[in-house]
Parts: sequence; structure tokens; C-alpha cells
Amino acid sequence: MGPIVEYHHLTPDALDAIERAVREARRVALRRRGTEYVVVAVGLDTAGRDETLRGRLPMTGEVLSFRLRDLDGFAVLP
Repeated sequence: MGPIVEYHHLTPDALDAIERAVREARRVALRRRGTEYVVVAVGLDTAGRDETLRGRLPMTGEVLSFRLRDLDGFAVLP
């Protein structure tokens, strides 16, 4: 297993990592406005020019939505 890569910009590699996380239902650590969330990726939606990641909180099962351009950074966890 390789190192965990943290992404700070929406590059093609970053979008590929998010898409792979959704396909494989992987955990993703997200930082937005100083708060860190760890969610299980369940979907990626596109509306206009915005991509939104839907992630399920493991403890409660609640599904939250995160606009990718609002994130300070993220990492797909093993």
C-alpha cells in the first residue's frame, strides 16, 4: 500500500481519485472551512460547472453533500 495522497486543488488526478473513491465506496477525509469530515463516498453529482461529493457519515448514516470547489483539501483513505 502506498502513501496517502492529499489533494489541495481540483486537478485531473484529484477528480480521478474522487471518482475511484465513489466507485469503490472508500472513505474520504475532507477539510472544509476548518472542519474535518471522514465520510464514505456514495455519489458524485454535477450541476452546471459544480461537482458535489455525497458522503455518508459512518457513525450516523447521514448523507452530506460537499461542493468540491469549497474544499480546502481531501484525501482518499485506504
